[in-house]
Amino acid sequence: MEKYALSSDSQKIHYIESGNGNTSVLFIHGWLGNTEWWADQQDFFQDQYHIIQMDLAGHGKSESSRQEWTSSRYADDIKAVADAIHSKEIILAGHSMSGAYVLEAALKIKNVKAVILIDTLKDLDESFTEEQAEQVMFTHYRQDFKNAVENILPQYLFAEKTPPEVKERLQQEFLQNTPEMAINLLKPLYKTDFREIAQHIDVPVIAINSDASPTHLENNRKYLKDYDYVTITETGHYPMLEKPEQFNTILNKILKQLA
Repeated sequence: MEKYALSSDSQKIHYIESGNGNTSVLFIHGWLGNTEWWADQQDFFQDQYHIIQMDLAGHGKSESSRQEWTSSRYADDIKAVADAIHSKEIILAGHSMSGAYVLEAALKIKNVKAVILIDTLKDLDESFTEEQAEQVMFTHYRQDFKNAVENILPQYLFAEKTPPEVKERLQQEFLQNTPEMAINLLKPLYKTDFREIAQHIDVPVIAINSDASPTHLENNRKYLKDYDYVTITETGHYPMLEKPEQFNTILNKILKQLA
């Protein structure tokens, strides 16, 4: 069922609610994503869990008139949906940039039992400033967004065995956005030190990461009290789309361990 919640700045936040169960799993997409990125997870898990797929502000069917794009606002989007579903037990699952935002949201939401990170925050000691993002990414987006999506981003987002149909789908979705909107939606990620937030997380944090870049276990454990990860091999930045069956098997095991 499609529904809307109202965020802290009155943005209408779209979400899809399905399934049953005492535990709600709230899936949050990464940059320029949408609820449909989790369609395979909805099909697989809705008989076991209460499944929530949401669009952050500026994404999918959510409102995009936000005046101030910040990590706190994104966390408020997640909180708005979490509050609307009235669940006694919530697991937050955040992909890519939303990995940072689910950590921040976990500090604002009651009844969060665990956080699942998907190919994100692999090394909390690795910093990337807004100035660096401007130089490495945003300048290219402004100059020629289509070229950046088709020729630059694939070097970082896809692996050799990423299915061509996944590449094509994502690139088409990215290009539905204007360069400035794409930049505004991503900028908050580089304006907040999420290490400080991580130190206050007191629930288990488990990551499902690709092997496209290494995960630094000990670095992350300096900030997250209870952190572990699982690796999916030969996949890019979108394991839930590239290898949904293997991803679901791993996620299912994690959810049962948390239970």
